[in-house]
Amino acid sequence: MSDGALNYQDLGRKLLTGFYGTLNALKLYPVENETVQQALTDLHNLVERIVKVDGSAEIRVVGDFFFLNETRLRLDVTNFATFGSFASALTAHGIGGVEVVNGVQRAEWAPLLAMLLRPPAGEDPFASFMERFAQTPVEHIDLKPATEVEDPKDDEEALTAAKRTYAQSVKVAQEVMGDMRIGRAVNVRKVKRAVQGIVDQVLSNESSMVTMTTLRDFDEYTFTHCVNVSIFSVIIGQRLGLERMQLYELGLGALFHDIGKQRLPAEVINKAGALTDEEWALLKEHPTEGLLLLFQMHGFTDVPYRQMLMAYEHHMKIDLTGYPANTREREPTLFSRIVSVADAFDAGTSVRSYQYEPWPPDAVLQEMRDNPNRGFDKLLVKVLITATGVYPVGTLVILDTHELAIVSHVNPNPDLLHRPKVRVISDPVGLPLPEPKTIDLAASDPSTGAPVHQIIKTTDPQKYGIRVSDYLIA
Repeated sequence: MSDGALNYQDLGRKLLTGFYGTLNALKLYPVENETVQQALTDLHNLVERIVKVDGSAEIRVVGDFFFLNETRLRLDVTNFATFGSFASALTAHGIGGVEVVNGVQRAEWAPLLAMLLRPPAGEDPFASFMERFAQTPVEHIDLKPATEVEDPKDDEEALTAAKRTYAQSVKVAQEVMGDMRIGRAVNVRKVKRAVQGIVDQVLSNESSMVTMTTLRDFDEYTFTHCVNVSIFSVIIGQRLGLERMQLYELGLGALFHDIGKQRLPAEVINKAGALTDEEWALLKEHPTEGLLLLFQMHGFTDVPYRQMLMAYEHHMKIDLTGYPANTREREPTLFSRIVSVADAFDAGTSVRSYQYEPWPPDAVLQEMRDNPNRGFDKLLVKVLITATGVYPVGTLVILDTHELAIVSHVNPNPDLLHRPKVRVISDPVGLPLPEPKTIDLAASDPSTGAPVHQIIKTTDPQKYGIRVSDYLIA
């Protein structure tokens, strides 16, 4: 097989075996030993082969799974124990991934592997490891902290992992937007990591990532919106059965979908109130500007054509009555249609400079589903509804007891999407409860079979001065 068509499954297994074998050799012999030196050479040659084609090679540990770049490695019971010992060496030090970039030298491997064999130190093993790692001559091997908990023991643990991923992603979005606005080169590796983190979290605990999207900070709207659209897009994509590599491509394009706005005047983007005809015409140029910016962006191994199309097509509508205008027939790609749905849902439920009163989430979904003039793919809207429920997480509702409650969990039963779990925050006369209580609206009265509690209507959190994320995210 030529280097231009790598067999990632075979290479990935060989790479993990190489790490395992070299670590064992270093345990038994000094670094000068011929066996150790040969193991280091074999490992280096294998990694160089991957880097030559992809520009980098990254082994990541996510729960019980290994990934080589974007490919999940298929491991069976005969080899998992071997590979598991390498995973343990990484996770003991809080390491979730090892990325090797172009220019790596053979001499860089021994310091890293020798450090992996040492026992972890301090309350924060990753920070301690990185402090010592910074003192080595290694320049082309980067380490990524383990941020995911694949099988969370409880909601609090899952939320902590999701919160970390979300905060890192918003920070990266802020840096990218700032760099693009002033013409500075974008750190694509940081962006890749952020999107990989989003995909990993959605696959491991989707509900926690949905909860993160309730963090509607107006001052950070531009950045949180990009991250939220990436999250909702990946959620839709995984429910459609997309492969992990496809989810990464989709999440990356969603994160960049509005990048073209960085070429528009800030006074137009942030204007309070309605836009003039001239300003609206200018705003409608942002999809084209996004396509051009992505085409010119350096750091990708290949030209990001899929991401360019998502930026260009996400406002076109399925009947092409949106913008940019088309001179010939075309069909927006599936990824663009997914981003369009995710973008509209998050935008419609957020406070923006020109939208002080966002719609309730259930009303946004209903409008997207039932109004054909909105131009969304109805199937994709239905897929989003299966993920968010009829009453999405963060919706403020009034129960039949007249208590105020916030939707905290979607019912996984597709027949009971209208009966989520809620967190009751006030008594029937509107007085805040000292401690919110959780109620499952799917619970029924055993004697009658009727629901114990029901939602009678949704309402606006701003009307009550409530920030829903305060009750969902500690």
